[in-house]
Amino acid sequence: MSYPLSRLLSAATAAYGGYALTQPAHLWQALQADRKEREALELLARTYGVRDLAISALGVLGRRPGTVRAAMMLRIAMDLGDAALLSTRADDEAVRTKVLAVTLGWAGLNTLALVVDSRRAG
Repeated sequence: MSYPLSRLLSAATAAYGGYALTQPAHLWQALQADRKEREALELLARTYGVRDLAISALGVLGRRPGTVRAAMMLRIAMDLGDAALLSTRADDEAVRTKVLAVTLGWAGLNTLALVVDSRRAG
């Protein structure tokens, strides 16, 4: 099967998607959000879950390399968007640093996997 690293990271992202759907409180807890923001952040976490499962399905199950590449590019764009949006919600510098480390870390891992797989595919 082509693009093995991309498919592996897509599977990992799918696992997070499932987690986000079943444990949506994780997002407001990680962001140390005020009580008034918790409901909205749980909805956002569920939205992330649906989004990540849909994109990951393309990345894991895609039959053509172009499908897997498109899924990975979407995943990278979503991670960068999450970094930009969630980091502005964090008032605490340590929380902001954690948000950026996680979101940019995933964007970097997905980029690396896509580059390596693309080079191997020729």
